[in-house]
Amino acid sequence: MVGRSKTVLMQSLIEKNASGAGGQRHALGVDSEIKSSNLKRLRRIEGQVRGLHKMVEDDRYCPDILMQVASVQEALRGVSKELVRNHLSHCARRALNGSDAEAQQAIDELVALWSKHAG
Repeated sequence: MVGRSKTVLMQSLIEKNASGAGGQRHALGVDSEIKSSNLKRLRRIEGQVRGLHKMVEDDRYCPDILMQVASVQEALRGVSKELVRNHLSHCARRALNGSDAEAQQAIDELVALWSKHAG
């Protein structure tokens, strides 16, 4: 019964933060410099991915393509790092300073996120 109550509570917290069509959640705070930097990085990454597509289309040498893939992966890691920084600075901080239920939901979310991305 405790597990079910926790699941219902977590779902209600998620729904409370949901808005818009499709129930998309939005950040509680966004650092404008981080957002601007991430958007620039993502535009560069888009260009790199288009370049990768062209390299594959043109039957370029596999190690050259793989080097570019590694470059894209590193660029994405940079974006990810800044997203984590923003999330911890705004969303998670607010939740951890909120009610016990909000803090627990934030902890569970962070553990799940890091478990998924830890390798």
